[in-house]
Amino acid sequence: MLNLSVVLEDSARNNPDGTAIVFGDMRLPYGMIDTVARQVASLLVSRGIGKGDKVALACPNLPYFPFVYFGILKAGATVVPLNVLLQGREIAYHLDDSDAKALFCFEGSPELPLGERGKAGFEAADGCEHFFVLPATALATESPYGETVWAALNGVPAEFETVQTAPEDTAVILYTSGTTGQPKGAELSHQNMLMNALISDRMFPRSEGGDTYLAVLPLFHSFGQTTIMNTAFMRGSTVVLMPRFEPGEALELMRKENVTTFAGVPTMYWGMLTKIHAEGAEVPRSLKVAVAGGASSPVEVLRDFEQTFGFGILEGYGLSETSPVASFNQLGRPTKPGTIGTPVWGVEMKLIDSEWKTIEGEGPGEIAIRGHNVMKGYYGRPEATAEVLDDGWFRTGDIATRDADGYYAIIDRAKDMIIRGGFNVYPRELEEVLMTHEAVSLAAVVGVPHASHGEEVKAYVIRTAGSAVTEDELIAWAKENMAAYKYPRIIEFRDALPMTATGKILKRELR
Repeated sequence: MLNLSVVLEDSARNNPDGTAIVFGDMRLPYGMIDTVARQVASLLVSRGIGKGDKVALACPNLPYFPFVYFGILKAGATVVPLNVLLQGREIAYHLDDSDAKALFCFEGSPELPLGERGKAGFEAADGCEHFFVLPATALATESPYGETVWAALNGVPAEFETVQTAPEDTAVILYTSGTTGQPKGAELSHQNMLMNALISDRMFPRSEGGDTYLAVLPLFHSFGQTTIMNTAFMRGSTVVLMPRFEPGEALELMRKENVTTFAGVPTMYWGMLTKIHAEGAEVPRSLKVAVAGGASSPVEVLRDFEQTFGFGILEGYGLSETSPVASFNQLGRPTKPGTIGTPVWGVEMKLIDSEWKTIEGEGPGEIAIRGHNVMKGYYGRPEATAEVLDDGWFRTGDIATRDADGYYAIIDRAKDMIIRGGFNVYPRELEEVLMTHEAVSLAAVVGVPHASHGEEVKAYVIRTAGSAVTEDELIAWAKENMAAYKYPRIIEFRDALPMTATGKILKRELR
Protein backbone atom coordinates (compact mmCIF):
# COMPACT_ATOMS: atom_id res chain seq x y z
CA MET A 1 0.00 0.00 0.00
CA LEU A 2 1.37 3.38 -0.97
CA ASN A 3 -0.61 6.50 -1.81
CA LEU A 4 0.95 9.87 -2.57
CA SER A 5 -1.78 11.57 -0.51
CA VAL A 6 0.17 10.48 2.60
CA VAL A 7 2.30 13.65 2.20
CA LEU A 8 -0.80 15.65 3.19
CA GLU A 9 -2.39 13.13 5.58
CA ASP A 10 0.66 12.70 7.76
CA SER A 11 1.13 16.44 8.29
CA ALA A 12 -2.61 16.90 8.90
CA ARG A 13 -2.46 14.18 11.59
CA ASN A 14 0.70 15.52 13.26
CA ASN A 15 -0.05 19.23 13.03
CA PRO A 16 -3.66 19.89 12.00
CA ASP A 17 -3.47 23.58 12.97
CA GLY A 18 -0.17 24.28 11.19
CA THR A 19 -0.50 26.67 8.22
CA ALA A 20 -0.32 24.70 4.98
CA ILE A 21 -1.36 27.34 2.45
CA VAL A 22 -1.10 31.11 2.35
CA PHE A 23 -3.02 32.83 -0.44
CA GLY A 24 -3.51 36.59 -0.16
CA ASP A 25 -5.09 37.09 3.27
CA MET A 26 -6.12 33.45 3.53
CA ARG A 27 -4.26 31.12 5.88
CA LEU A 28 -5.41 27.53 5.56
CA PRO A 29 -4.36 24.88 8.09
CA TYR A 30 -3.37 21.31 7.19
CA GLY A 31 -6.46 19.88 8.89
CA MET A 32 -8.79 21.92 6.69
CA ILE A 33 -6.99 21.03 3.43
CA ASP A 34 -7.20 17.35 4.35
CA THR A 35 -10.90 17.66 5.23
CA VAL A 36 -11.81 19.28 1.89
CA ALA A 37 -9.68 16.70 0.04
CA ARG A 38 -11.62 13.91 1.81
CA GLN A 39 -14.89 15.52 0.71
CA VAL A 40 -13.62 15.71 -2.90
CA ALA A 41 -12.79 11.99 -2.70
CA SER A 42 -16.27 11.21 -1.32
CA LEU A 43 -17.81 13.27 -4.11
CA LEU A 44 -15.86 11.40 -6.81
CA VAL A 45 -16.81 8.00 -5.40
CA SER A 46 -20.47 9.07 -5.18
CA ARG A 47 -20.29 9.92 -8.91
CA GLY A 48 -18.92 6.49 -9.77
CA ILE A 49 -15.26 7.46 -10.07
CA GLY A 50 -12.73 5.29 -8.32
CA LYS A 51 -9.52 3.35 -8.47
CA GLY A 52 -7.65 3.69 -11.75
CA ASP A 53 -10.01 6.31 -13.23
CA LYS A 54 -8.47 9.50 -14.59
CA VAL A 55 -9.55 12.94 -13.39
CA ALA A 56 -8.29 16.15 -15.01
CA LEU A 57 -7.52 19.36 -13.12
CA ALA A 58 -7.13 22.74 -14.85
CA CYS A 59 -6.28 25.30 -12.20
CA PRO A 60 -3.63 27.95 -11.55
CA ASN A 61 -1.80 28.16 -8.19
CA LEU A 62 -4.86 28.57 -5.99
CA PRO A 63 -5.97 26.69 -2.83
CA TYR A 64 -8.28 24.62 -5.07
CA PHE A 65 -5.24 22.86 -6.51
CA PRO A 66 -4.23 20.87 -3.40
CA PHE A 67 -7.90 20.33 -2.39
CA VAL A 68 -8.66 18.58 -5.68
CA TYR A 69 -5.23 17.00 -6.35
CA PHE A 70 -5.19 15.13 -3.04
CA GLY A 71 -8.93 14.39 -3.22
CA ILE A 72 -8.41 12.60 -6.55
CA LEU A 73 -5.48 10.61 -5.08
CA LYS A 74 -7.46 9.65 -1.95
CA ALA A 75 -10.18 8.22 -4.21
CA GLY A 76 -7.51 5.96 -5.76
CA ALA A 77 -7.87 7.82 -9.06
CA THR A 78 -5.14 9.36 -11.23
CA VAL A 79 -4.62 13.14 -11.44
CA VAL A 80 -4.21 14.63 -14.93
CA PRO A 81 -3.05 18.23 -14.35
CA LEU A 82 -3.57 20.50 -17.36
CA ASN A 83 -1.63 23.58 -18.41
CA VAL A 84 -3.91 26.56 -17.71
CA LEU A 85 -2.98 28.23 -21.01
CA LEU A 86 -4.53 25.47 -23.15
CA GLN A 87 -7.30 26.42 -25.57
CA GLY A 88 -10.62 24.54 -25.69
CA ARG A 89 -9.56 22.30 -28.57
CA GLU A 90 -6.34 21.35 -26.71
CA ILE A 91 -8.24 20.62 -23.50
CA ALA A 92 -10.51 18.24 -25.46
CA TYR A 93 -7.40 16.49 -26.83
CA HIS A 94 -5.95 15.96 -23.32
CA LEU A 95 -9.27 14.72 -21.92
CA ASP A 96 -9.67 12.23 -24.78
CA ASP A 97 -6.04 11.13 -24.78
CA SER A 98 -5.98 10.46 -21.02
CA ASP A 99 -9.48 8.88 -20.89
CA ALA A 100 -10.44 11.40 -18.20
CA LYS A 101 -13.86 10.79 -16.65
CA ALA A 102 -14.11 14.19 -14.95
CA LEU A 103 -12.65 17.68 -15.20
CA PHE A 104 -12.26 20.16 -12.36
CA CYS A 105 -11.79 23.53 -14.02
CA PHE A 106 -11.12 26.99 -12.62
CA GLU A 107 -13.76 29.51 -13.69
CA GLY A 108 -11.06 31.90 -14.89
CA SER A 109 -10.84 35.65 -15.24
CA PRO A 110 -11.17 38.19 -18.07
CA GLU A 111 -7.42 37.74 -18.80
CA LEU A 112 -7.60 33.95 -18.56
CA PRO A 113 -11.02 32.65 -19.72
CA LEU A 114 -10.29 29.14 -18.48
CA GLY A 115 -13.90 28.29 -17.56
CA GLU A 116 -15.09 29.00 -21.08
CA ARG A 117 -12.24 27.01 -22.65
CA GLY A 118 -12.64 24.16 -20.18
CA LYS A 119 -16.38 23.90 -20.81
CA ALA A 120 -15.81 23.86 -24.59
CA GLY A 121 -13.11 21.19 -24.20
CA PHE A 122 -15.31 19.10 -21.92
CA GLU A 123 -18.22 19.26 -24.37
CA ALA A 124 -16.00 18.19 -27.26
CA ALA A 125 -14.50 15.24 -25.35
CA ASP A 126 -16.39 11.97 -25.76
CA GLY A 127 -15.76 10.01 -22.58
CA CYS A 128 -15.60 12.81 -20.02
CA GLU A 129 -18.78 12.68 -17.93
CA HIS A 130 -18.41 15.21 -15.12
CA PHE A 131 -17.53 18.91 -15.15
CA PHE A 132 -16.92 20.72 -11.87
CA VAL A 133 -16.34 24.48 -11.84
CA LEU A 134 -13.85 25.93 -9.34
CA PRO A 135 -15.43 29.39 -8.95
CA ALA A 136 -13.35 32.58 -8.95
CA THR A 137 -15.41 33.92 -6.02
CA ALA A 138 -14.65 31.99 -2.82
CA LEU A 139 -17.43 29.51 -1.89
CA ALA A 140 -19.71 30.60 -4.76
CA THR A 141 -22.35 27.92 -5.44
CA GLU A 142 -23.33 29.11 -8.91
CA SER A 143 -21.43 29.57 -12.16
CA PRO A 144 -22.49 30.19 -15.77
CA TYR A 145 -20.31 27.20 -16.76
CA GLY A 146 -22.07 24.56 -14.70
CA GLU A 147 -22.06 22.85 -11.31
CA THR A 148 -19.58 24.43 -8.90
CA VAL A 149 -17.47 22.31 -6.62
CA TRP A 150 -19.04 23.96 -3.54
CA ALA A 151 -22.56 23.12 -4.71
CA ALA A 152 -21.42 19.54 -5.43
CA LEU A 153 -19.76 19.20 -2.01
CA ASN A 154 -22.82 20.46 -0.13
CA GLY A 155 -23.80 17.72 2.31
CA VAL A 156 -20.98 15.40 1.22
CA PRO A 157 -19.43 13.71 4.28
CA ALA A 158 -15.83 14.48 5.20
CA GLU A 159 -15.27 10.97 6.51
CA PHE A 160 -13.32 9.04 3.91
CA GLU A 161 -10.85 6.24 4.07
CA THR A 162 -8.11 6.66 1.47
CA VAL A 163 -8.29 3.94 -1.17
CA GLN A 164 -5.41 1.45 -1.00
CA THR A 165 -3.14 1.83 -4.01
CA ALA A 166 -0.02 -0.13 -4.90
CA PRO A 167 3.38 1.60 -5.30
CA GLU A 168 3.31 0.96 -9.07
CA ASP A 169 -0.25 2.27 -9.59
CA THR A 170 -0.37 5.52 -11.59
CA ALA A 171 -0.73 8.61 -9.40
CA VAL A 172 -0.30 11.34 -11.99
CA ILE A 173 -0.24 11.64 -15.77
CA LEU A 174 1.87 14.63 -16.74
CA TYR A 175 1.66 15.87 -20.30
CA THR A 176 5.00 16.85 -21.77
CA SER A 177 4.98 20.19 -23.53
CA GLY A 178 4.90 18.49 -26.92
CA THR A 179 7.80 20.35 -28.53
CA THR A 180 7.74 17.45 -31.01
CA GLY A 181 4.34 16.33 -32.31
CA GLN A 182 1.33 15.92 -30.05
CA PRO A 183 1.74 16.15 -26.25
CA LYS A 184 2.19 12.73 -24.59
CA GLY A 185 1.14 11.77 -21.08
CA ALA A 186 3.97 10.49 -18.86
CA GLU A 187 2.54 7.97 -16.36
CA LEU A 188 4.10 8.48 -12.94
CA SER A 189 3.44 6.00 -10.15
CA HIS A 190 2.80 6.73 -6.47
CA GLN A 191 6.32 5.45 -5.82
CA ASN A 192 7.87 7.68 -8.53
CA MET A 193 6.27 10.79 -7.06
CA LEU A 194 6.73 9.91 -3.39
CA MET A 195 10.41 8.98 -3.74
CA ASN A 196 11.07 12.23 -5.59
CA ALA A 197 9.45 14.27 -2.80
CA LEU A 198 11.42 12.31 -0.16
CA ILE A 199 14.68 12.99 -1.97
CA SER A 200 13.84 16.67 -2.50
CA ASP A 201 13.19 16.89 1.27
CA ARG A 202 16.38 15.03 2.17
CA MET A 203 18.60 17.28 0.05
CA PHE A 204 17.98 20.40 2.15
CA PRO A 205 18.37 20.95 5.87
CA ARG A 206 15.16 22.10 7.54
CA SER A 207 15.14 25.60 9.03
CA GLU A 208 14.86 25.87 12.83
CA GLY A 209 11.55 27.71 12.87
CA GLY A 210 10.11 25.70 9.97
CA ASP A 211 10.18 26.46 6.27
CA THR A 212 8.08 28.61 4.00
CA TYR A 213 8.03 27.90 0.26
CA LEU A 214 6.98 30.33 -2.47
CA ALA A 215 4.96 28.42 -5.08
CA VAL A 216 5.03 30.45 -8.27
CA LEU A 217 6.13 27.60 -10.52
CA PRO A 218 2.86 26.22 -11.90
CA LEU A 219 1.63 23.32 -9.77
CA PHE A 220 0.32 21.62 -12.92
CA HIS A 221 3.97 21.08 -13.89
CA SER A 222 6.18 18.42 -12.28
CA PHE A 223 8.79 20.91 -10.96
CA GLY A 224 6.29 22.90 -8.85
CA GLN A 225 4.26 19.82 -7.92
CA THR A 226 7.14 17.75 -6.54
CA THR A 227 9.78 20.16 -5.31
CA ILE A 228 7.37 22.73 -3.87
CA MET A 229 3.91 21.35 -3.02
CA ASN A 230 4.62 17.69 -2.26
CA THR A 231 7.97 18.32 -0.55
CA ALA A 232 6.61 21.18 1.57
CA PHE A 233 3.52 19.19 2.56
CA MET A 234 5.71 16.22 3.48
CA ARG A 235 7.67 18.56 5.80
CA GLY A 236 4.59 20.22 7.24
CA SER A 237 5.88 23.53 5.86
CA THR A 238 3.90 26.55 4.65
CA VAL A 239 3.32 27.10 0.94
CA VAL A 240 2.69 30.66 -0.25
CA LEU A 241 0.73 30.50 -3.51
CA MET A 242 1.38 32.96 -6.33
CA PRO A 243 -0.71 32.40 -9.49
CA ARG A 244 1.39 34.56 -11.83
CA PHE A 245 5.04 35.47 -11.61
CA GLU A 246 5.76 39.15 -11.34
CA PRO A 247 9.30 39.93 -10.12
CA GLY A 248 8.48 42.85 -7.80
CA GLU A 249 5.51 41.04 -6.28
CA ALA A 250 7.56 37.86 -5.76
CA LEU A 251 10.26 39.78 -3.88
CA GLU A 252 7.56 41.53 -1.82
CA LEU A 253 5.87 38.22 -0.91
CA MET A 254 9.23 36.70 0.09
CA ARG A 255 9.81 39.57 2.51
CA LYS A 256 6.27 39.69 3.87
CA GLU A 257 5.93 35.93 4.44
CA ASN A 258 9.57 35.25 5.41
CA VAL A 259 10.01 32.77 2.58
CA THR A 260 12.99 30.46 3.13
CA THR A 261 12.83 28.39 -0.07
CA PHE A 262 12.31 29.43 -3.67
CA ALA A 263 12.43 27.33 -6.82
CA GLY A 264 12.20 28.90 -10.22
CA VAL A 265 13.31 28.82 -13.82
CA PRO A 266 16.23 31.02 -14.94
CA THR A 267 14.02 33.75 -16.44
CA MET A 268 12.42 34.27 -12.98
CA TYR A 269 15.81 34.88 -11.37
CA TRP A 270 16.74 37.17 -14.24
CA GLY A 271 13.48 39.12 -13.71
CA MET A 272 14.04 39.56 -9.97
CA LEU A 273 17.68 40.63 -10.38
CA THR A 274 16.67 43.14 -13.09
CA LYS A 275 14.05 44.55 -10.69
CA ILE A 276 16.57 44.86 -7.85
CA HIS A 277 19.23 46.58 -9.97
CA ALA A 278 16.91 48.80 -12.03
CA GLU A 279 14.47 49.88 -9.31
CA GLY A 280 16.36 49.25 -6.11
CA ALA A 281 13.88 46.60 -4.92
CA GLU A 282 14.86 45.21 -1.53
CA VAL A 283 16.60 41.82 -1.29
CA PRO A 284 14.58 39.41 0.93
CA ARG A 285 16.92 38.27 3.71
CA SER A 286 14.80 35.32 4.91
CA LEU A 287 15.64 33.34 1.76
CA LYS A 288 18.04 30.45 2.44
CA VAL A 289 17.61 28.08 -0.49
CA ALA A 290 17.24 28.95 -4.17
CA VAL A 291 16.81 26.17 -6.69
CA ALA A 292 16.81 26.49 -10.46
CA GLY A 293 15.75 24.01 -13.10
CA GLY A 294 13.51 23.76 -16.15
CA ALA A 295 16.24 25.21 -18.39
CA SER A 296 19.94 25.90 -18.02
CA SER A 297 20.79 29.04 -16.03
CA PRO A 298 23.09 31.50 -17.75
CA VAL A 299 26.32 31.68 -15.72
CA GLU A 300 25.96 35.51 -15.63
CA VAL A 301 22.64 35.15 -13.79
CA LEU A 302 24.18 32.67 -11.31
CA ARG A 303 27.08 35.06 -10.61
CA ASP A 304 24.80 38.09 -10.23
CA PHE A 305 22.46 36.20 -7.85
CA GLU A 306 25.31 35.13 -5.60
CA GLN A 307 26.68 38.68 -5.40
CA THR A 308 23.22 40.14 -4.73
CA PHE A 309 21.75 37.56 -2.32
CA GLY A 310 24.94 36.36 -0.66
CA PHE A 311 24.46 32.67 -1.53
CA GLY A 312 24.32 30.66 -4.72
CA ILE A 313 21.50 29.18 -6.77
CA LEU A 314 21.59 25.39 -6.73
CA GLU A 315 20.96 23.98 -10.18
CA GLY A 316 19.25 20.70 -10.81
CA TYR A 317 17.90 18.79 -13.74
CA GLY A 318 14.92 16.64 -14.53
CA LEU A 319 11.99 16.07 -16.84
CA SER A 320 8.29 15.31 -16.51
CA GLU A 321 9.25 11.71 -17.34
CA THR A 322 11.58 11.56 -14.30
CA SER A 323 9.12 12.86 -11.64
CA PRO A 324 11.11 15.33 -12.22
CA VAL A 325 14.39 15.49 -10.21
CA ALA A 326 17.25 13.41 -11.67
CA SER A 327 20.42 15.30 -10.74
CA PHE A 328 21.33 18.19 -8.50
CA ASN A 329 24.17 20.30 -7.11
CA GLN A 330 23.81 18.74 -3.69
CA LEU A 331 24.63 20.39 -0.38
CA GLY A 332 27.70 18.88 1.25
CA ARG A 333 29.42 18.52 -2.11
CA PRO A 334 31.13 21.32 -4.03
CA THR A 335 28.67 23.30 -6.15
CA LYS A 336 29.79 23.79 -9.73
CA PRO A 337 27.90 26.73 -11.30
CA GLY A 338 26.79 26.00 -14.84
CA THR A 339 26.44 22.26 -14.15
CA ILE A 340 23.37 20.22 -13.19
CA GLY A 341 25.38 18.44 -10.49
CA THR A 342 25.39 14.70 -9.93
CA PRO A 343 22.59 12.10 -9.94
CA VAL A 344 20.38 12.15 -6.83
CA TRP A 345 20.20 9.16 -4.46
CA GLY A 346 18.99 5.97 -6.17
CA VAL A 347 19.37 7.36 -9.68
CA GLU A 348 21.98 6.54 -12.34
CA MET A 349 22.93 8.67 -15.32
CA LYS A 350 25.11 7.99 -18.34
CA LEU A 351 25.87 9.42 -21.78
CA ILE A 352 24.78 7.51 -24.88
CA ASP A 353 24.90 7.90 -28.65
CA SER A 354 21.93 7.69 -31.01
CA GLU A 355 22.23 3.86 -31.00
CA TRP A 356 21.98 3.65 -27.16
CA LYS A 357 25.71 2.80 -26.94
CA THR A 358 27.40 4.12 -23.79
CA ILE A 359 29.85 7.00 -24.27
CA GLU A 360 32.75 6.96 -21.80
CA GLY A 361 34.68 10.00 -20.61
CA GLU A 362 33.59 13.58 -21.14
CA GLY A 363 31.20 13.18 -24.04
CA PRO A 364 29.28 15.02 -25.40
CA GLY A 365 26.42 12.54 -25.50
CA GLU A 366 22.72 12.24 -24.78
CA ILE A 367 21.78 11.82 -21.12
CA ALA A 368 20.10 8.53 -20.20
CA ILE A 369 18.58 8.01 -16.74
CA ARG A 370 17.63 4.92 -14.73
CA GLY A 371 16.12 4.74 -11.25
CA HIS A 372 13.02 5.01 -9.05
CA ASN A 373 12.09 8.29 -10.74
CA VAL A 374 11.61 7.01 -14.30
CA MET A 375 8.01 6.95 -15.57
CA LYS A 376 6.09 3.77 -16.37
CA GLY A 377 5.74 4.99 -19.97
CA TYR A 378 3.60 7.27 -22.11
CA TYR A 379 -0.10 6.59 -21.49
CA GLY A 380 -1.59 4.54 -24.33
CA ARG A 381 1.53 4.93 -26.52
CA PRO A 382 3.60 1.74 -26.57
CA GLU A 383 5.60 2.79 -29.67
CA ALA A 384 6.58 6.19 -28.23
CA THR A 385 7.45 4.46 -24.93
CA ALA A 386 9.66 1.89 -26.69
CA GLU A 387 11.57 4.73 -28.40
CA VAL A 388 12.65 6.30 -25.11
CA LEU A 389 12.82 3.35 -22.66
CA ASP A 390 15.29 0.48 -22.88
CA ASP A 391 16.14 -1.91 -20.03
CA GLY A 392 14.95 0.68 -17.49
CA TRP A 393 17.00 3.47 -19.07
CA PHE A 394 15.17 6.59 -20.28
CA ARG A 395 16.75 8.67 -23.04
CA THR A 396 16.19 12.37 -22.48
CA GLY A 397 17.03 14.12 -25.75
CA ASP A 398 19.41 16.41 -23.83
CA ILE A 399 23.05 16.63 -24.88
CA ALA A 400 25.60 16.98 -22.06
CA THR A 401 29.23 16.61 -21.07
CA ARG A 402 30.52 15.04 -17.84
CA ASP A 403 33.64 16.09 -15.94
CA ALA A 404 36.11 13.93 -14.04
CA ASP A 405 34.11 14.34 -10.79
CA GLY A 406 30.92 13.07 -12.42
CA TYR A 407 29.18 16.46 -12.73
CA TYR A 408 27.03 16.80 -15.84
CA ALA A 409 26.64 20.02 -17.84
CA ILE A 410 23.86 20.39 -20.39
CA ILE A 411 25.06 21.68 -23.74
CA ASP A 412 21.63 21.76 -25.32
CA ARG A 413 18.47 19.95 -26.32
CA ALA A 414 19.37 17.56 -29.14
CA LYS A 415 16.61 19.18 -31.20
CA ASP A 416 17.81 22.75 -30.51
CA MET A 417 21.24 22.03 -31.94
CA ILE A 418 21.97 24.05 -35.07
CA ILE A 419 23.87 22.43 -37.93
CA ARG A 420 25.53 25.26 -39.87
CA GLY A 421 27.59 24.23 -42.89
CA GLY A 422 28.13 20.78 -41.37
CA PHE A 423 29.28 22.13 -37.98
CA ASN A 424 27.32 21.51 -34.77
CA VAL A 425 26.45 24.78 -33.05
CA TYR A 426 24.96 24.67 -29.55
CA PRO A 427 22.70 27.72 -28.92
CA ARG A 428 23.20 27.66 -25.16
CA GLU A 429 26.96 28.20 -25.49
CA LEU A 430 26.40 31.30 -27.67
CA GLU A 431 23.71 32.63 -25.30
CA GLU A 432 26.21 32.40 -22.43
CA VAL A 433 28.81 34.41 -24.38
CA LEU A 434 26.28 37.03 -25.56
CA MET A 435 25.10 37.60 -21.99
CA THR A 436 28.61 38.61 -20.91
CA HIS A 437 28.19 41.77 -23.08
CA GLU A 438 27.08 44.64 -20.83
CA ALA A 439 24.33 45.68 -23.25
CA VAL A 440 22.72 42.22 -23.36
CA SER A 441 20.14 41.43 -20.68
CA LEU A 442 18.75 38.18 -22.13
CA ALA A 443 19.48 36.23 -25.32
CA ALA A 444 17.92 33.33 -27.21
CA VAL A 445 19.74 31.74 -30.15
CA VAL A 446 18.01 29.65 -32.83
CA GLY A 447 18.79 28.21 -36.24
CA VAL A 448 16.91 29.65 -39.20
CA PRO A 449 16.81 28.02 -42.67
CA HIS A 450 19.61 29.05 -45.04
CA ALA A 451 20.01 28.18 -48.74
CA SER A 452 23.67 27.15 -48.73
CA HIS A 453 24.59 26.49 -45.06
CA GLY A 454 21.43 24.53 -44.20
CA GLU A 455 20.91 26.69 -41.13
CA GLU A 456 22.06 30.15 -40.12
CA VAL A 457 22.58 31.33 -36.55
CA LYS A 458 20.18 34.02 -35.33
CA ALA A 459 20.07 35.69 -31.92
CA TYR A 460 17.08 37.41 -30.31
CA VAL A 461 18.29 39.89 -27.72
CA ILE A 462 16.67 41.94 -24.95
CA ARG A 463 18.94 44.92 -24.31
CA THR A 464 19.74 46.17 -20.81
CA ALA A 465 17.87 49.32 -19.79
CA GLY A 466 19.30 52.42 -21.43
CA SER A 467 21.54 50.53 -23.83
CA ALA A 468 21.71 51.67 -27.45
CA VAL A 469 23.95 48.95 -28.92
CA THR A 470 23.18 48.31 -32.60
CA GLU A 471 22.82 45.01 -34.42
CA ASP A 472 26.03 45.58 -36.37
CA GLU A 473 28.02 46.43 -33.24
CA LEU A 474 26.83 43.31 -31.47
CA ILE A 475 27.51 41.08 -34.51
CA ALA A 476 31.03 42.53 -34.78
CA TRP A 477 31.61 41.89 -31.07
CA ALA A 478 30.29 38.31 -31.38
CA LYS A 479 32.59 37.70 -34.35
CA GLU A 480 35.58 38.61 -32.16
CA ASN A 481 34.43 36.38 -29.31
CA MET A 482 33.19 33.25 -31.10
CA ALA A 483 34.45 30.86 -33.76
CA ALA A 484 33.72 31.84 -37.35
CA TYR A 485 31.14 29.06 -37.86
CA LYS A 486 29.32 29.92 -34.62
CA TYR A 487 28.74 33.63 -34.26
CA PRO A 488 25.21 34.93 -35.03
CA ARG A 489 24.98 36.56 -38.47
CA ILE A 490 21.51 37.92 -37.67
CA ILE A 491 20.46 39.75 -34.51
CA GLU A 492 16.96 40.95 -33.72
CA PHE A 493 16.19 43.14 -30.71
CA ARG A 494 13.01 42.41 -28.75
CA ASP A 495 11.37 43.91 -25.66
CA ALA A 496 10.25 40.44 -24.55
CA LEU A 497 10.64 36.81 -25.59
CA PRO A 498 7.82 34.26 -25.95
CA MET A 499 7.71 31.94 -22.94
CA THR A 500 5.86 28.85 -21.83
CA ALA A 501 3.62 28.94 -18.76
CA THR A 502 6.62 27.64 -16.82
CA GLY A 503 8.89 30.46 -17.98
CA LYS A 504 10.98 28.57 -20.52
CA ILE A 505 11.85 30.52 -23.66
CA LEU A 506 9.75 29.12 -26.53
CA LYS A 507 12.33 28.66 -29.23
CA ARG A 508 9.93 27.07 -31.67
CA GLU A 509 8.08 30.41 -31.90
CA LEU A 510 11.34 32.21 -32.69
CA ARG A 511 12.55 29.90 -35.45
